[in-house]
Amino acid sequence: EVQIVESGGGLVHAGGSLRLACVVSGFTSDNYNIGWFRQAPGKEREGVSCISSTDGSTHYADSVKGRFSISSDNAKNTVYLQMNSLKPEDTAVYYCNVHLYLTDYWGQGTQVTVSS
Repeated sequence: EVQIVESGGGLVHAGGSLRLACVVSGFTSDNYNIGWFRQAPGKEREGVSCISSTDGSTHYADSVKGRFSISSDNAKNTVYLQMNSLKPEDTAVYYCNVHLYLTDYWGQGTQVTVSS
């Protein structure tokens, strides 16, 4: 069973930083993608960033390019999302997603609130 546990959310002032962590377990494939999504109140869930297990390639939404950075620590089965220069519009629940065998698995989410 795929398990996903996110952590690292919180309240920060605009311009501040947070680092989210996503610990994954329960599968042995070396071909998967891990991504971060977010959902603000009244808005649809949107993709923020993702990283491929095969080649380590990364992708970012235009709204976070240059501010957010995704990385992985395979020894710890953990993917991080470093968020710098945070803006009030980054406020949302952030979800970790594992895309494996054409199936999406989701974590429970972690709240990020950026005050102006």
